Amino acid sequence: MATETSMTILDLLMLIFSLALLPAQANAQFGFFDQMFNGGGQGPQQQHQQHQNVRSDSVWYQQQYEAASCDKYLCPGTLSCVHFPHHCPCAFPANEDKVELGEGIAVCASKGGWKAGEVARKIELARKGLL
Repeated sequence: MATETSMTILDLLMLIFSLALLPAQANAQFGFFDQMFNGGGQGPQQQHQQHQNVRSDSVWYQQQYEAASCDKYLCPGTLSCVHFPHHCPCAFPANEDKVELGEGIAVCASKGGWKAGEVARKIELARKGLL
C-alpha cells in the first residue's frame, strides 16, 4: 500500500513539473514563427538589446517629418529647422562637405578622402562642364 501511495505522489509531482514546463515548451516550439512574423518575438525589455532593421518604406520618416516642430524651413535630410533651405546642414558632416551653388541652393557631397576645398573645386569644374 505504501508503494502505491508513493507512486501517486510521484505521479502528482511529475504532473506539476510537466505543467510548469508547458509555457517553455510552447515558446520553444512557436518562437521560430514569432521571429519570422513578429520582428523577433522579443518583449519590450529585450528589444533594446537587439538591432532591428528600419522599415523599407518611408512611413517612419514621414511620421518624424510631420511630428517635427519648425516655424521656418524644415530640412528634409536632417530635420533641422533653419531660416533658409541653403542653411541646412549635411547629415554626415564628418564625411560630407557642404557646397553652396548660388541662388539659395546647396548640396552635400562626399569628401572622398580629398583635401580641404577639393569637393567645391570639383563641383565647380563639373558645373562648367570641365569635369
